[in-house]
Amino acid sequence: ERTLTIDGRPVVFRATAAVPRLYRMEYGRDIMQDMLELQTAIDAAQGGKGPIPPRLLSIFEDMSYLMAKHARPDEVTAASSEEWLDGFDTFSVYQVFPAIAQLWQANLKTTSTPKKKRGRRKGR
Repeated sequence: ERTLTIDGRPVVFRATAAVPRLYRMEYGRDIMQDMLELQTAIDAAQGGKGPIPPRLLSIFEDMSYLMAKHARPDEVTAASSEEWLDGFDTFSVYQVFPAIAQLWQANLKTTSTPKKKRGRRKGR
């Protein structure tokens, strides 16, 4: 979990193994591919190569809403990302996406140590 201050109030985001499934069920898209595409667009925009396409901004908003709702389902009672976003005056992709991306990357790291590879069994 990670808490960000957005529009002067704390918002908690959460990334777990359930997020890709929830995202796929809710939006019919792959969160891994969407994150990569969004990161590429943000990098290009920050490099002066044009604005982030509106389609990708919508993806970012959906992703943010899902991770906030996953973190605090009792607090995030909005039925859609549009309704949730309506509660903010400002919501910056440049502020929020890097934090969400870091949170997601931390979720992907494994905490177990790999076991030695076992040799092939004889007779097979």
